[in-house]
Amino acid sequence: MRLIPLASESLGVRSLATFVEAGGIKILIDPGVALGPKRYGLPPAKIELETLQKMRRKIQGYARKADIVTISHYHYDHHTPFFEGLYESSSEAFAREIYEGKQLFIKHPTENINFSQRKRAWAFLKKAEPIAEKVEFADGRSFDLGGVTLEFSPAVPHGSEGSRLGFVVMVLIDDGTRLIHASDIQLLNRKAVEWIIEKNPDVLITGGPPTYLGKRAEGSWETGIKNLNEIIRETNARIILDHHIVRDKNYPRFFDELEKRPETFAGFLKVEDKPLEAYRRELHRIEGGERAEVPFHI
Repeated sequence: MRLIPLASESLGVRSLATFVEAGGIKILIDPGVALGPKRYGLPPAKIELETLQKMRRKIQGYARKADIVTISHYHYDHHTPFFEGLYESSSEAFAREIYEGKQLFIKHPTENINFSQRKRAWAFLKKAEPIAEKVEFADGRSFDLGGVTLEFSPAVPHGSEGSRLGFVVMVLIDDGTRLIHASDIQLLNRKAVEWIIEKNPDVLITGGPPTYLGKRAEGSWETGIKNLNEIIRETNARIILDHHIVRDKNYPRFFDELEKRPETFAGFLKVEDKPLEAYRRELHRIEGGERAEVPFHI
């Protein structure tokens, strides 16, 4: 198995896009990228917009190689919509390049889904179904691809139980090495944690809790630590942790509290973490000619 993390918060954008080659099959997982329109009351800094374009080019390059595309849910940092979007770096042409002629394994568009994602799923399928080779609603299903198994979890909450943000599906890719991509579970619900432990992956890619939200995410730090430590003990998987947790400047301390230190996408790729959104205030000051400290090169 060959694993290539493509885009994430440690690489400067909102995403968990991943490319996997298993048994000669090329799989693109969650091909979306975005920026937070507002953080600290500020729009994205210039370097964030430049990084967004760079990550978009990377995703499009790997999309051209892919046979299969999987989508865990319908937030725009996890799939590319068929519209012109500044903070998604999206367009109909980009979306067509990703999905045309591909086998799509996607979150069910009408079951276990909130109103917002149902609308987005409808808009997506209206354009994607006519151009894809095939579309499979993947929730809770397993697919034998001839030496490679794709197995999807049942729909689990996007975050904690009862989350207003809806549901996501995780995917297990097994070619002898077992990799789980557990998108926006945020390590906050038991169903997701138990499914991961049951499947016993060799590698786990997941997003951490959204601790950057402050009081709205109260208790998520402690719950995330507890649940990921349980996964570490029960599976001994290699942990790649990124996404929401890296929007919090304190994420290195979260990593320190775990029983085995995970890697970010940047760390896996052996480049420095660049959590641009977390340092948006400082980036705006620097771009305005003021002095400000950031823990990475710009």
